[in-house]
Amino acid sequence: MKEHLKVLKALSDKNRLRIMKMLEVKPMCVCEITAVLNLAPSTVSKHLSLLHDAELIDDQKEGKWVNYSLPQKSRLPFVAELLALLRRSLQADPEVQTDREKAKTVDRVQICCPTLKVS
Repeated sequence: MKEHLKVLKALSDKNRLRIMKMLEVKPMCVCEITAVLNLAPSTVSKHLSLLHDAELIDDQKEGKWVNYSLPQKSRLPFVAELLALLRRSLQADPEVQTDREKAKTVDRVQICCPTLKVS
């Protein structure tokens, strides 16, 4: 029951649900999620930590960034079922739609290294 409670508590926050829906679009780093949600990086990091501890998201280091993504497979059947349900949920929510559109175009290089010229 302890694992179930941890997962449900992690999903009980509006911003964490928004993060989950954005990660359906693509893997994202803290600075990208911060830009979309317009929250402090420390707040986003705390949300990501709670989601990761509940095994709702994965992380992978890539250079100086850590990419967060939805897991391809969960060791917990309960989590896999919740992720499938979440993928089918909130599609018509205006805030989720706006977040997902922003997630498609947000660019970590422009956010973190605006003077870097990419050819």
